[in-house]
Amino acid sequence: MKKQLHILSLCDLSGEMVRPWVEAGHYCLCVDIQAAKSSAPGYHLQADILACLGNMWDDYYTWPDIVFAAPPCTELAVSGARWWARKGARPCFDAMHLVYRCRDICVASTVPWALENPTGRLSTIWRKPNYSFDPCDYGDPYTKRTHLWTGRGFIMPEKHRVEPTQGSKMHLMPPSTNRAYLRSLTPAGFARAVFEANEPALLKRAPRI
Repeated sequence: MKKQLHILSLCDLSGEMVRPWVEAGHYCLCVDIQAAKSSAPGYHLQADILACLGNMWDDYYTWPDIVFAAPPCTELAVSGARWWARKGARPCFDAMHLVYRCRDICVASTVPWALENPTGRLSTIWRKPNYSFDPCDYGDPYTKRTHLWTGRGFIMPEKHRVEPTQGSKMHLMPPSTNRAYLRSLTPAGFARAVFEANEPALLKRAPRI
């Protein structure tokens, strides 16, 4: 019988990052402050990550085998740079507070982890990313330069680039009430590639005691 892995995904309302893991029969917990009644893949826990102390998933979850995090990029992505001066420092401070909280949870887990954010302030405020990619590198035909900060043996999948025939479709998306949500969706091809690269290695890991 195939071992069931436990996946923790922080700041994940859509569940797109864990969809391949759910389909493979693994247990996935997505944590987001808006996730009270999400119908997305995986089990969703509504929680304020900033208010959680220690191993926040202890009451809901056993030890994770891999951790993903996608803290909101509204105040961090370079696409919003023209508004930074007008907004002042506070929004950036609050956004980085959440980034660092996600980072601390990732590192404390002692398992492979990856934190995602588009090109922006993290590279200078925190540190340079370990990897960068566009969705078209993994089969989705559009561009959106995205950085990954990783650790503990996370395996970055090999790229199989397709032509970005849809261009920068996220940047060109018209205004709507759910525009921010749609722009933040994890590309399906990338999520699948991460699953295919990391699942075999995780299944081979000795169980933790």
